[in-house]
Amino acid sequence: MASTNLTFSSRDVHRAWLATQAILPAGFRVGTTSLSFIPAEKPKPAKMNLTLVALDRPTPDFAAAFTRNAFPGAPVIIGRRRLDEATVGALVVNNKVSIACAPNGVAIAEHWCEAVAGALGLQGRQVLPNSTGVIGWRMPVEAMLAALPDAVASLGQRSLLDAASAIMTTDLYPKVRRAKVGRGSIVGFAKGAGMIEPNLATMLVFLLTDLAIPRADLRRMLLPAVDGSFNCMSIDSDTSTSDTVLLLSSGALPCPDPASFEQALAQVCQDLAEDMPRNGEGVHHVLRIRVSGAPTQALARGVGKSAVNSPLFKCAVCGNDPNVGRLACAIGKYLGPAAPDLDLRNLRIRMGGLPIFEAGSFHLDAKLEAALAAHLTQAELYASSAPIDGVFRPPIDYPPHERCVEIEIDLGVGNATATVIGADLSHEYVSENADYRS
Repeated sequence: MASTNLTFSSRDVHRAWLATQAILPAGFRVGTTSLSFIPAEKPKPAKMNLTLVALDRPTPDFAAAFTRNAFPGAPVIIGRRRLDEATVGALVVNNKVSIACAPNGVAIAEHWCEAVAGALGLQGRQVLPNSTGVIGWRMPVEAMLAALPDAVASLGQRSLLDAASAIMTTDLYPKVRRAKVGRGSIVGFAKGAGMIEPNLATMLVFLLTDLAIPRADLRRMLLPAVDGSFNCMSIDSDTSTSDTVLLLSSGALPCPDPASFEQALAQVCQDLAEDMPRNGEGVHHVLRIRVSGAPTQALARGVGKSAVNSPLFKCAVCGNDPNVGRLACAIGKYLGPAAPDLDLRNLRIRMGGLPIFEAGSFHLDAKLEAALAAHLTQAELYASSAPIDGVFRPPIDYPPHERCVEIEIDLGVGNATATVIGADLSHEYVSENADYRS
């Protein structure tokens, strides 16, 4: 769960807080620029952002995790190859076009890396490419090459905030989290709003640290951090082609306590994982489902994922309707085929800390229904507004709070646990995804 329960009264207050999180660790430079182009597949003006993160010196210490989608984007294919390289010196990100399933995507992406490397005094294999956006479209390579000098010229910023904004697609606001370890820090920034059902999601996550941690240790630490955060999150049950989590160390400072570093890395990942559904497409509520008493962690996670991915339950939550029968249905839907012999006589469910199910049945009355509805209302990020020109638009572009719809499911048959983060399903989500390419 998030390390704090922050509240923000306005966009300006939230952006000021983000600025405190976005201070760049030593040994890195960032730069951004934008360009206009006409997609060949849909000939109308479009805009793309380019983001560069360059190290002062190439580093051998980096780690990554990638999507398990069977149709990975070209940057994912290349990124997997880069894991065997001796060093990396930069990462580059474009939004709007994901370079997934596009003609000659890998060759074009490698050509792009060579161009970026040439501008930075690196070799192409030292550049990690990343893309997010429409699947199947071709890269506007000529326009990107023309904009590259501006991106390079902008390198040197001391804040990641512009970069966190530039990588967004349908995100409502940038996402940045940091943790201090000794004199150094870990700073992560991410994008992701829809098509999110890790392993991983339509998300890009970049974790930068100035603390010297050897490559083998970074890779050992990253996988459980990802598994306990991004892989315990779902907005809409769709796994993207472009999911990437990158962790790079500049090695500028000694690490006084590797165990503290590992704990801080897990916390940054957990905070970013919760930030994503909170600013997801049309999300009104974030759901946090804690599953305990399971025979295995995999089963606990499966129960939580089934609940946060249930369209009927998600719709009920969006309407502040505690229709908890849909929750039980989602739990049973998963457990029926996954664990048909599991003894559920001791299963218990709580919502908002209130007991609602025990000994095989619900225990509901008018007072409890009202209390459950109040819990949903208190966790709501914003109320629906009337559509404008047929399109629903969220009235805010910042998170007013970090509250969640809190659900506890105790299976009562083991010691394994999992916490899964998800979101409701709204008119705005449907509208956003109906018009995504329009």
